[in-house]
Amino acid sequence: MLTHDLIELSPAAQAHEPTVRELRVQYETELFERVLPFWQQHSLDQRHGGYFNCLTRTGACYDTTKYSWLQGRQAWMFSTFFRHVEQKPVWLDIAQSGVSFLRQHALRPDGRVFFSLTAKGKPIYQQRKIFSECFYVMGLAGLGHATGDAHLLDEARTGLEQIWAWSQDLAEVGRPVHGGQPESQALAIPMILLNLIEVVGDGEVDPYRNAIDECITRIKRHIHTGERKVYEHVRPDGHLLTGADGRLLNPGHAIEAGWFMQHWALRLGDRELQQLSADVVRWSYEVGWDDEHGGLFYFLDAEGYDPVQLEWFMKLWWPHCEALYGHLLNYAITGDAADWEAFMEVHDYSFRRFSDPDHGGWYGYLDREARPTSTSKGAPYKGFFHVPRALWLCWSLLRRLEDCTLSSGDR
Repeated sequence: MLTHDLIELSPAAQAHEPTVRELRVQYETELFERVLPFWQQHSLDQRHGGYFNCLTRTGACYDTTKYSWLQGRQAWMFSTFFRHVEQKPVWLDIAQSGVSFLRQHALRPDGRVFFSLTAKGKPIYQQRKIFSECFYVMGLAGLGHATGDAHLLDEARTGLEQIWAWSQDLAEVGRPVHGGQPESQALAIPMILLNLIEVVGDGEVDPYRNAIDECITRIKRHIHTGERKVYEHVRPDGHLLTGADGRLLNPGHAIEAGWFMQHWALRLGDRELQQLSADVVRWSYEVGWDDEHGGLFYFLDAEGYDPVQLEWFMKLWWPHCEALYGHLLNYAITGDAADWEAFMEVHDYSFRRFSDPDHGGWYGYLDREARPTSTSKGAPYKGFFHVPRALWLCWSLLRRLEDCTLSSGDR
């Protein structure tokens, strides 16, 4: 069951017909006629399996290196389309190609997953993180749920258990703690695990209740409600760290964490968590939006200093994708006009600045004034994931809003 089916749509969220219908058509067209065909046409490696990730504006492959994050994510995306949109055999074949490539080449005997590989599958680099493993498991689970393959689902559950164990002690993946390093936790780990639990468990609560609660508790430590800010790194008890690292804000990450929590708030029927999750999206958007040039900043310093990340002022595709869905989800639940206005603001910016009307796909990297710093459509961290996921989630939710609006009109 999609989380959308659990939403009690606010009566106020039915006030924008025919705009909702027009938006539904726009998202449908963008996803199925422009974004998906670009990647389906250009990213498939018909010779060695898996997907080419580094694609130019027109789809040419400029580097044949394959990145496990993007292999697993793309496999999950095509599995999800097969399962929830239409059972097209070609979509299932594409998903199976990615999973097969990863299982054959990227998976190590100890359960670790190489970060990057050659086109033929020879390993290049191993990260000291758990995210290659997370997205490998995501691909397994997506294909397992799409096909009903019990072996794949068992492997995904076992992989999730192993990742959970590693997440408790990153020294197990080669991340030692040095003498001057303060105790801290990063938002990325509990938020990604929270989403991975939803993917692997297909939204089931009972088998994962303790892990769900722990992830949400850890995410809450990053949320400082008095300041209306979500910090990227905090001490394990939630207190702030000193220095630039402790002041770091990543609006896109925080917005994504907000809607991840919102999905579980809906499944748990937790109204208090629903409110907090909605506020996380709103606060992070407010602090992250560039009032002068539009768009979301990549990084910010909570006290207004220049962030040490020199790319802090750039506008990247994925935070805007998360904001699209985060605000539309808020609006569907609350009917709040401010949520709708924020959705439309980021919608107008994203479709005007990131979408390529000539060749399909979306640009990934803009400067502060929204000029592309790279015309590539794929890169080591940009593949077929954030854009199609956001378009699909928004399209699905707009369909629900449209259906309810039409039903209300009939009455």
